[in-house]
Amino acid sequence: MAVKTTMIPVSDIRGYVQLSVDAAIGVTDLTQKVHQTVLDTPGPFGAAARRLTGGITRLIYRGVRGGLHLGGTGADWLLSILDDKVASSSSPNRDIVLAALNGICGDHLAATANPLAIAMQLVSNGRCLPPERAAIEAVIPSSRGRLAVLAHGLCMSERAWNRADRDHGAELARVLGYTPIYLRYNSGMHISVNGRAFAETLETLTRQWPTQIEELVIIGHSMGGLVARSACFYGEAAGHSWRRHLSKMVFLGTPHHGAPLEQLGAWVDHFIGRIPYAAAFGQIGEARSAGVTDLRFGSLIDEDWRDRDRFELSGDCRRPIPLPEGVACFAIAATQAAAVNTFHDRLIGDGLVPVASALGEHAEPARRLDFDPNRQWIGTEMNHFDLLGGREVFDQIARWLQPGMRSRA
Repeated sequence: MAVKTTMIPVSDIRGYVQLSVDAAIGVTDLTQKVHQTVLDTPGPFGAAARRLTGGITRLIYRGVRGGLHLGGTGADWLLSILDDKVASSSSPNRDIVLAALNGICGDHLAATANPLAIAMQLVSNGRCLPPERAAIEAVIPSSRGRLAVLAHGLCMSERAWNRADRDHGAELARVLGYTPIYLRYNSGMHISVNGRAFAETLETLTRQWPTQIEELVIIGHSMGGLVARSACFYGEAAGHSWRRHLSKMVFLGTPHHGAPLEQLGAWVDHFIGRIPYAAAFGQIGEARSAGVTDLRFGSLIDEDWRDRDRFELSGDCRRPIPLPEGVACFAIAATQAAAVNTFHDRLIGDGLVPVASALGEHAEPARRLDFDPNRQWIGTEMNHFDLLGGREVFDQIARWLQPGMRSRA
């Protein structure tokens, strides 16, 4: 019996080598800082080292970094010779790994031009959607005027929508006649960076769409909902025409006001930074991506993070961004509890996003999102990922997206 094997693309190998070298250099930096802390700190309550080791020791560390750089550069040069000569292939497992890696350190991958960095693309029928009209017709020969764009969450790809043999996009095509299009993006980048790119991508899509657009809806899961809201903000600022087509948005477990895990991470970083012998290890926590730190409060625009230390423990400094005008917005939250309005809802919710955050509720009136009560729904005994394939979830989405629902709600 023949065993099917999948060849790892050479570009992936180059990316992993580059990332490994970056990680090794980071470990070298960490080791040197710990070394200097031990030399400089007289007791458990002394100040952490603020300078690196000197003399011969410093030369040794510099030599280690130089050797790593040289080895990485040489390996990359050798692999680059093969890069254009060996056919690349993809697989579901590869896409899952790359999506997770980009969510964790995608901003670093993009900043270092690592081949593993995911570029924003629209996907349909398992194929990337080109930006030209004729090419779109080739990928989607039966294109319709009702578009549903689905945006995935952190550490995911468009494949995440196919869960438990269900796909909200495919179901919308079958039941309501939408043409489903899936957004693929580097979820480790700042949400505002992805939001601006998403707005521009939608502008190109709607201008090049082969038929007249009757309706555009966006469905965002988790971080995808924040990216969609950011896209609306930047699309309006740029005067994009796609905003006139957008009629409805559905948010599935979107942390409109942040996620507890990232808020906890900020406190852990702060605590570790105050312990001399542990402070150096704080840089491990600071390796998490910009996309992750944006989830602390749900930052949508550049000014929420620009000119600020994103790892500094601080309050909610976001500029309040309301739901987009002229768009019917719907929110779906989930709780792992058997009933709504429990302590579990407020603290954990679906395991990652509290119910209040998913529904846009906030103690400060200026930050509350005005979801109409008829445009909210809470699923019980359901986790964050069940929102991607739950039958009840799709039924609720379908009810909201039925023609004429906007005028009735």
